[in-house]
Amino acid sequence: MRAWVLEQCPGSYRWGEVAEPKVGPGDVRVRVVASALNHMDLWVTRGLPAPPLPHVPGADAAGVVDAVGEEVTHVTVGDEVVVDPTVCTAEAIATLGIDAPVARGTTIVGEHRWGGHAEAVVVPERNVVARPPGRSWVECAAYPTAYVTAWRLLRRARLRAGEVVLVVGIGGGVSVAALAVAAHLGAEVHVTSRDATKGERALALGAVATHDSAAERWDVEADVVVESVGPATWEKSVAALRRGGRLAVCGGTSGRTVELHLPTLFFRQHEIIGSTMGSPEEFADLTRAVAAGLPVHVDAELALADYPEALERLRRGDQLGKLVLRH
Repeated sequence: MRAWVLEQCPGSYRWGEVAEPKVGPGDVRVRVVASALNHMDLWVTRGLPAPPLPHVPGADAAGVVDAVGEEVTHVTVGDEVVVDPTVCTAEAIATLGIDAPVARGTTIVGEHRWGGHAEAVVVPERNVVARPPGRSWVECAAYPTAYVTAWRLLRRARLRAGEVVLVVGIGGGVSVAALAVAAHLGAEVHVTSRDATKGERALALGAVATHDSAAERWDVEADVVVESVGPATWEKSVAALRRGGRLAVCGGTSGRTVELHLPTLFFRQHEIIGSTMGSPEEFADLTRAVAAGLPVHVDAELALADYPEALERLRRGDQLGKLVLRH
């Protein structure tokens, strides 16, 4: 099959032929109609982490099943599906349920195993769900990774209707998903951005206020702060928390290490919650919300051949929402 392939790490992608992935007894093969980018597409080219080589990127994919293994019972050829990118072990799902992603052995499509920027992707049967009715292929490719990460993060942060949420660094897939999910759950959502245009677009997407990321302090007192930037914004994110607030962390685009002021943590009784990806149960709940009308924000649609252009746009941080490739 043809795919975007990483053959060395650090390295860059090439378009070309690779061996068709084998369909195991419990697997399904999906002919991809649309796939979407994540920062993971960039990180693996830098060895953060280094994937098994050769590697096909793309955590997000949606398409039509064209082959199934002999042990598959609930999926048939011709089904229109969305790929759940979090591959939890069957044991973890059985023993941990909604918290299956915390178990060792959890892998991510497009990071630890081949992904969807290709003609086809192979995943376990449990990692596909029926395409939400009424949603386009582009929307179906856009929601899996970013939205399930935001969904689980806000669930773990115990977000309640009427609470104030601050989403730091609006623009990337997870931050825009957090805006959509938090608003869907009835929260009052504030965002930060260095770009006034992005701030204005965030207001149009449901935010109630936008704050300049460069300001010395953000004029908001939040119950939950969604932090995916890291060192560049950490101190201001902590300062924006009310007493007893929850700092929900799902990334670190500006670096890996922050300084934690312990007296602030315990005197203000803050919580720090780390989370990423989601369980099959959470992905099913999210998909039902998408089917019911949860907004899925797509910044741009590009052809699969334009993947390098899309990567550069992602690298520059120009987007607000997801970049989706049409196959």
